Amino acid sequence: MEEIITLDYGSGGLRTSQLIESILVPAFHNPTLEDLGDGAVLPTMDGPLVYSTDSFVVTPWRFPGGDIGKLAVCGTVNDVCMAGGQPKYLSLSFIIEEGFLMEDFKTIVNSIATTAQLAGVQIVTGDTKVVERGKGDGIYINTSGVGPQRAAGLSRKAICPGDAVLVSGSVGCHGAAVLMARGEIPFEGKLYSDGSPLHPLSAAALQVGGVRILRDPTRGGIATTLNEFVENRPRTIELEEESIPVDPGVAASCELLGLAPLYNACEGRMLAVVSLEHAATVLDARHHTPGEDGATVIGRVTESRPGRVILHTTFGGSRILGKLTGAQLPRIAERHKDIFQIRRKVYCIVSWNAVHLSICHL
Repeated sequence: MEEIITLDYGSGGLRTSQLIESILVPAFHNPTLEDLGDGAVLPTMDGPLVYSTDSFVVTPWRFPGGDIGKLAVCGTVNDVCMAGGQPKYLSLSFIIEEGFLMEDFKTIVNSIATTAQLAGVQIVTGDTKVVERGKGDGIYINTSGVGPQRAAGLSRKAICPGDAVLVSGSVGCHGAAVLMARGEIPFEGKLYSDGSPLHPLSAAALQVGGVRILRDPTRGGIATTLNEFVENRPRTIELEEESIPVDPGVAASCELLGLAPLYNACEGRMLAVVSLEHAATVLDARHHTPGEDGATVIGRVTESRPGRVILHTTFGGSRILGKLTGAQLPRIAERHKDIFQIRRKVYCIVSWNAVHLSICHL
């Protein structure tokens, strides 16, 4: 049987890494590509430029706290920032399915314009294609970004034992918000995507110094991103579960679906590995950045288990935290509604039998 591309290859986890490392890197091998960071650093006569590109597919296109337009700007702006750049210019390309509502398209374009202005970037070029009805999923967007390099040397190779691991706020909010928008979480609380531009936050951290690497933990969540930091390296990242901020609504929704918040996508959070002597100052700088007062230290770098991420649980145990191995976001709402109904019925049967047995034993 011929091997095919499945959804898992786009999850941002283990399958995605395998696709990149087994097919893409060998095909396009060059020194600039080797680091496999969020952006490429390109040499120019006027100084290094950081360049990044990303494509955006999300159903539904609008969700609590954002939409695909906001996502397309934040995603590329943040990737440039994580590579040490100062984003200045974006390209913007659409693939639109025939039948997509013009009013919805205008809403997305306005969202892009608003977010670009907030992020301080200009849309300077682009492209539009329309595919036949049924040949797309409403709308796909690609953005590419470029800007001068703010800080050099950001790399997983710079990570040292004793370094602190920081996160800028609660994790997993975006993934949970998309699930709720799809109707796959029977949850009545308030869940909002964390999507936002990270340029003020990254600039504040880089100005302090001591930053080894930055990354925004999108697909695959913080667990997968942290694994990428130490993969095939003589370093270990040890996390303290009780220190990782998770919004109560996110925790409740993930527990309901049997998902792990640490694998949920974030679209406005920053992970940083920072030298221990600079960690407190970087945290202080983050706390003084508007809207970013939830930064905290969640772990440290050691050499105890090279190439591994270890989670020290709230129960006093420890376990290896691997990369995401499949798609974390379920896609078919009705299937999960059926599962919840079945679980409810099974629970009722089990509860009734338990009561019946108790009566019999009296």
